[in-house]
This record gives sequence, C-alpha cells and structure tokens, in this order.
Amino acid sequence: MQLEIRPDPAEVGRARRWARSRLAGSGIQADEPLAETLILLVSELVTNAVVHTGRPAVLRLSLPHVVTDEATVRLEVADRSGRAPVPRCAGDDATGGRGLALVDGLADRWGWSVEAAGKRIWCELDRCAKSRDLTAPCAGGAAAYGGGAAFEGLAYEAV
Repeated sequence: MQLEIRPDPAEVGRARRWARSRLAGSGIQADEPLAETLILLVSELVTNAVVHTGRPAVLRLSLPHVVTDEATVRLEVADRSGRAPVPRCAGDDATGGRGLALVDGLADRWGWSVEAAGKRIWCELDRCAKSRDLTAPCAGGAAAYGGGAAFEGLAYEAV
C-alpha cells in the first residue's frame, strides 16, 4: 500500500489518517501500542520528507496478512532528494531536530538507502516488542542512534 505525498505540511495529517485507516482493516487495533507508535513514526518520517526536501514523497506501509503476536509492520518514505538523513542532537528548547532520534528510539529496526531518484528511509515495528528507552543521552555519532549497522551501506554524520 502506498500514498503519494505532496511537498506540503498539511500532508502529514493526511498521511496519519491514511495509515490509521489501513491499520483499521488489518486487525491491529487503534489503541494498541504498535498502532500508536506507527502513527507517530509516520508523522516523523513524512514531516522530515516534506520539510527537509521540499519535494514529493511516497509513503509505503507493509502490514502482515495475518496479525499474530510476532507480526511485523514496515513503514517506508521515499523522497526525491539525494541528501542523506542527518541525525541531530536538539537542545532542550529546540522545536525540531528530534525526528530521527524518535525513529531510533521507537522502531525495532530502521535504516535508509539511496534510490535512483533519491532515498528511502524505512523502519520496522514488531508487534510483540518491549518498550524502548528514550532517555539515552544524546552524545552524537553512531552510539546515540543505535550504531551504523541499521543503515544500508552508507555512512552518516551526526551534527
């Protein structure tokens, strides 16, 4: 399933509504932690695509055919910018800059790769996953974001 995203901040709300409607038909209940986390990740990744690229994007959602305790949900946002995602450490008063840290803290796995016309950022959530610690200190570099192993073949720089 996929949704075309225009480079407009209003698209973030539309993307959340679209993802909620897909979950409703999948057997994943709206009040499940998995659903709530997925909607937050949709918001973060679509916002990043809209705000930081100013170009159209595509939101893809892969839901299991049969929902079990071991079900995995995959979310992808492909955009037309060749710029790599740059994790940042946001100050206490900053109004932005926490998106990739949230993705790292909430997703069970995530990464990104170059595509022909830009890049694809993806994350996966396991239905049975335990809660994650979002209080890890922000020290920059790979350690603050789970290491570079989740990235598909490319290095990144934390600023």
